[in-house]
Amino acid sequence: MRSPKDFFAPLAVGAPQPPRQIPVRPSRMIHFFDPGNEKMAAKVPDIAKKTDVLLGNLEDAVRADRKEAARAGLVSIAKATDFGRTQLWTRVNSLDSPWVLDDLITLVTEIGDKLDVIMVPKVEGAQDIHYVDRLLAQLEARAGLTKPLLVHAILETASGVANVEEIASASPRMQGISLGPADLAASRRMKTTRVGGGHPGYLVRTDPVGEDLTEGRTTYQQDLWHYTVARMVDACAMNGILPYYGPFGDIRDVVACEDQFRNAFLLGCVGAWSLHPVQIDIAKKVFSPAPADVAWARRVIAEMGDGTGAVMIDGKMQDDASVKQCRVVVELADELAATDPELAAAYDAATKEIQS
Repeated sequence: MRSPKDFFAPLAVGAPQPPRQIPVRPSRMIHFFDPGNEKMAAKVPDIAKKTDVLLGNLEDAVRADRKEAARAGLVSIAKATDFGRTQLWTRVNSLDSPWVLDDLITLVTEIGDKLDVIMVPKVEGAQDIHYVDRLLAQLEARAGLTKPLLVHAILETASGVANVEEIASASPRMQGISLGPADLAASRRMKTTRVGGGHPGYLVRTDPVGEDLTEGRTTYQQDLWHYTVARMVDACAMNGILPYYGPFGDIRDVVACEDQFRNAFLLGCVGAWSLHPVQIDIAKKVFSPAPADVAWARRVIAEMGDGTGAVMIDGKMQDDASVKQCRVVVELADELAATDPELAAAYDAATKEIQS
């Protein structure tokens, strides 16, 4: 275990100082693209205007014979594109693969000044983050970078879930953690072939009425990922980093996608992955507080004054805990409104309406 006083010391001579706090920037959607796909690459400048985070994917969904092309494509795209306020992330190959070392060496030395976050798949424990942490420091020193790269872990193995608190606290570089439901399902031997979302067989049923055990009994589909998302959110909150829902694989089912994203949002996630442009607007909608909720939160804060005691507002009791909840909503709304004029106008209009 590292001494607390050494936790923020650079892990290589000449590397930049590790971050003391993780910057909180809008990241409602992490939009994945294949940088080795020329058609996708051509759309990057336009997609960057619509997304909070663009992620060049080098791992799953990239065939083994196209790994080098994807890596080279990401370097070219990063050098040629002005991303504005949009963050550029990448998902490198897994640490047990033959490609990850070249991924890290190439990306940090070639475009380390353009990258914000490196996503590491299939993280098993703190030891994986420690390895990446040290290697990044060495490469940053070699490249002369002045800003440290951040690390994002994907929770997609049973070992990773069991060690999620250690992973979240493994390095000052840790930016956040995403749920990876498909690989996690395989690791747990879960009997689902879906990529995220619920399953019709995972349900609860109302009790029977009378002697008939079959008629009139309603079933309710349950969330396979509730426990894991809640534990991930707690680990992230405890360590000042950000939790995300991962992919929703059924691109056509926009209704269920929105439901799954909203469940994650209500539990504390700040964003989700988008695998297709149709999911960008869903994530933007879900992970932005509704204008009515923001207006209500501002009203509670205003009427609570110094935040102590209790008041009745429209027949509902509000106290200091209510103010804390409302501040979460308002602070997120303010952060998003600072870069989204349309959202800022909607929040202001809703606040004026509730005040009138």
